[in-house]
Amino acid sequence: MKILVTGANGFAGYYFAKKLLEQNHTVITTGKGACRLPFSNQPNFVYEEMDFTNPYSIDSVFNKYKPDVVIHSGAISKPDECEKDQVLAYMVNVEGTVHLMMNAAEYKSFFIFISTDFVFSGDTGIYKEDDERQPVNYYGRTKMEAEDAVMDYEYDWSIVRTVLVYGKPQAGRDNILTVVKNKLEKGEGYNIFNDQVRTPTYVEDLAAAVAKIIDNKATGIYHISGEEVLTPYQMAMEAASFLNLDKSLLKKVIAADMPQLAIRPLTTGFNIDKAKRDLEYKPTPFSEGLRKTFE
Repeated sequence: MKILVTGANGFAGYYFAKKLLEQNHTVITTGKGACRLPFSNQPNFVYEEMDFTNPYSIDSVFNKYKPDVVIHSGAISKPDECEKDQVLAYMVNVEGTVHLMMNAAEYKSFFIFISTDFVFSGDTGIYKEDDERQPVNYYGRTKMEAEDAVMDYEYDWSIVRTVLVYGKPQAGRDNILTVVKNKLEKGEGYNIFNDQVRTPTYVEDLAAAVAKIIDNKATGIYHISGEEVLTPYQMAMEAASFLNLDKSLLKKVIAADMPQLAIRPLTTGFNIDKAKRDLEYKPTPFSEGLRKTFE
């Protein structure tokens, strides 16, 4: 199939492209700026600059490739940035999604939208796909509004929500574990939250789940994450132990100690029973994901 990926220069975007190329799909990766992906020697790989907030830019790429599937992983995903510039966040995260779907509909493309645990309030945690969404920050609100638009798409669609994705960094994109490693190797102290509860997701699990959704033409909403319930502080402590770095440099803090522009939901994490049933999803244990991140 011809599969178009937005946000391909990002962390998850790299792994989506890698997995789909391994399956011999034609992968049309897109992003703003030059390509940072190392797949240019592969015959099924294409990179096109595309600004998905610009209808003309989208139209040009879609007319050229006529994708069978669209994986929309591009977004402004930093909550504080969204809170600070809400107009831009809405334009990218909501309007950009709508522009893409308008073009996808011309070719009846299967539209897969990558979403987040931040659509939930964080009051209860371990959310199922049909639980009520009540975002507590503007980033979560934009993703919820984009989800609403996707649910109105006239052809096949799937929404894939995920939680705190980690793994081996690519294209210079760090994640929580690699940030901890870099800080501790420099002997720098690091404040990290111990009152935010998550089910962290190994990035290759996320890519495999999306590939399985494409294979199965599985529509609807899917929660994709790990099973273990951990705080960022607990993740950081396990990483420090694995790397034999100084754990005393890690300081546990709570939201009240370090106010941020965007409120974070305290307890999220997912029930992944549906993904296990429909996709035969088997999440990587955190200890194994940690090893794969740093091997």
